[in-house]
Amino acid sequence: MILALLVCGLVVVLVAVGLFVFGLRRRLIQRSGGTFDCSVRWDLPEKPDTSGKGWVYGVARYSGDRVMWFRVFSYAPRPRRVLERQAIEVVSRRTPEGEEELALLSDAIVLGCSHKDVRLELAMSEDALTGFLAWLEAAPPGQRVNVA
Repeated sequence: MILALLVCGLVVVLVAVGLFVFGLRRRLIQRSGGTFDCSVRWDLPEKPDTSGKGWVYGVARYSGDRVMWFRVFSYAPRPRRVLERQAIEVVSRRTPEGEEELALLSDAIVLGCSHKDVRLELAMSEDALTGFLAWLEAAPPGQRVNVA
């Protein structure tokens, strides 16, 4: 009986520590500011896919001429993807279709992009999209920026 209570207590403590670390990581990512919720779908096929598969929820943070993207459900302190401003080309903009509406946050806008010859889609709120496009257009003189 005492062993069972000890094991249950240990499980509760481990869950609490895990949740605390998730919260702490998110707080550390956001501490320098310039963050927004952003889902991503990486390395897409040529044919559009609206099945809702492949979307990963995350948080993006501006850092100079880069956007660093972190998975939300991860303990990794480093970004999972880094997008460089001069390598991003916006190809299309659309609203979620079909099952994508269930996979993405409400009121998300899907932005089709190309980054170093890799096709990807970013899904973010209207406000985050406005900020992202403004960040792309604010590139220093001489940098090629294509915003559809």
